Amino acid sequence: MSTTNLSGISLLKHTRREFRQRMESGELKACIIPTAATEQHLEHLAMEHDWRSCLHVCHEVASRLSPHVLVAPVMSVGISEHHMRHIGTMSALPGSWLAVLFDAIRSMHHAGFKNILVLNGHGGNVAPCEGMWGQYLQRLEINLHFRSYWEFLSEEIAQANLNTGRFPGHAQEFETAFALAAFPENVRDDAMQDQQDKEPLEATAEAGQVMIDAIVERTAEFVQDMIDGKEVAEIPPFMP
Repeated sequence: MSTTNLSGISLLKHTRREFRQRMESGELKACIIPTAATEQHLEHLAMEHDWRSCLHVCHEVASRLSPHVLVAPVMSVGISEHHMRHIGTMSALPGSWLAVLFDAIRSMHHAGFKNILVLNGHGGNVAPCEGMWGQYLQRLEINLHFRSYWEFLSEEIAQANLNTGRFPGHAQEFETAFALAAFPENVRDDAMQDQQDKEPLEATAEAGQVMIDAIVERTAEFVQDMIDGKEVAEIPPFMP
């Protein structure tokens, strides 16, 4: 498990003076905004899994690229209407969720960031974001990207470490392996044995760590390319 020091990479750990001085010095080059969900993950995984896994990747990436990358607070409630029949799931409607996300991006842009990556950890957030992203780019005119963290896992590494060969999946082998590696206290072994869905039993912490390391490495490369001007979002033209 990571022992990352958050004092230099998390916005939440800064005083206003500390943040202002770092931004004015030009030290901070990029911001990552984590988005995810709080929802059921079968009987065996804690409901925080999506946002905790996404935030874990964000912190590891920012630590690698320190002192140039900052992580904003995670949006821990996502678009999860399809899970609402399982009580305890929290869900936002797409319109309200997208409005809060845009305001989070706008706030970080106002702070001075020109390179912003929204790193997502929940599948239900993808389609609404993709539908609005062009408008966000037109409105802000900055280097703004949206990616789900599992997009940075190559098919080759996934297939070499997943017995089922399927990812990301919902609370299946991939997500269970991630949890076993990063926060094993969130995996209930007895429930995993008892529940009808047996695919999570294929997961191992060792495989999870290999995949996490690969995701972090590639995500860090992507953010560095954003900073270096090699990965630049294309702003859609306005309609005549």
